[in-house]
Amino acid sequence: MSSKLRPGRAYKFLEMPYTRRSKYKAKSYIKMAQKPKITQYHSGNSSRKFSKKILILSRNSYQLRDNAIEAARIIANKYLTDSITDRNFHIIVVTYPHHVLREHKLATGAGADRFSSGMQKSFGKPVGLAARVAAGQRIFEIHIEPEHVGQAKIAAEKMGKKLGIPTAVVETAV
Repeated sequence: MSSKLRPGRAYKFLEMPYTRRSKYKAKSYIKMAQKPKITQYHSGNSSRKFSKKILILSRNSYQLRDNAIEAARIIANKYLTDSITDRNFHIIVVTYPHHVLREHKLATGAGADRFSSGMQKSFGKPVGLAARVAAGQRIFEIHIEPEHVGQAKIAAEKMGKKLGIPTAVVETAV
């Protein structure tokens, strides 16, 4: 992986996935993709049943990098743990980053247009993972009791800011 991450806006918009087809089957696959940076998919109290659910939905179709998803989970977990303790909520990461992001190491920075103008099938090395999210798709769920809905909505707003895309917060019953 490169020493410095490119900004999220470089990978945010949905484009056709980079796929490689070769007459040699082994060359059609990515050699090795990294594992996602998401450390936990369930935070808080997963054994308790809650009566309210806060959904964080995507307003449009985007790609979310795995480090943005993890940053959003961490900020919400910290806020809810500090305000209502970790026994009173359950955060679920619904989306999973499957899409492999690749870049050509030499074709970044100044002079990349001269370097890459002659390349035909440059596929690059894997640099990260992203989740392809459709409009209206759930990204996170926060399970909560009715008396803590206000704090959960604040946490959901903080998550949306970390994701860097327009999100919607919806309250439903479980």
